[in-house]
Amino acid sequence: MTGKAEPGEGILAHPTGARSLRVREAVLRATRDLLWEGGLPAATVDAISARSGVSKATVYKHWPTKTAVAAEAFGRHMAETVPLPDTGTARGDLAEHVRQVSAFYASPAGAVFAQLLAACVTDPEGAPYFRAYFLHGRREAAGTLWERAVRQGEADPSVDVETAIDVLFGPLIFRLMSGHMELTPGEADAISAAALDGLLRHG
Repeated sequence: MTGKAEPGEGILAHPTGARSLRVREAVLRATRDLLWEGGLPAATVDAISARSGVSKATVYKHWPTKTAVAAEAFGRHMAETVPLPDTGTARGDLAEHVRQVSAFYASPAGAVFAQLLAACVTDPEGAPYFRAYFLHGRREAAGTLWERAVRQGEADPSVDVETAIDVLFGPLIFRLMSGHMELTPGEADAISAAALDGLLRHG
């Protein structure tokens, strides 16, 4: 949808085969549990290795840094936790998804997301994994809703999908990182209402 590389392509390619898949699943499960227990600081490669039973050398064979494996585990968790809504209208779908994402960031998962985002600034090897396994999936999901709205004639087709996503969901990340406003259902509704009044067709 965005023209960017899909997860698993190029530098993000993982070893394949049945054993490699089992190893990856064990590592991702262990990493997810560690993230939920103590955030990114708890998900060290030593801890991931001990929890998963996979050697550190094998972990590094699949991922270059702990940020990389944490980003993949976190992205998978959010995809499973935040399903796409289908309310029957474009406005309803998009507003509900903003509310869902806001609630996710307001939960303990929000702190993990903030830690991952900050880690990517100083981890150039891990940052591509965050983009591929977290951002790509979230933007693709939101883009599906936007494209549905365009097909239904409710959205302005002249508005680029990437712009629409940034307008709707960017404020949530800014509020999470800055802490200047709470991520409440009411605030999420206010953001989506203000954005959609400008993005969707009237009349």
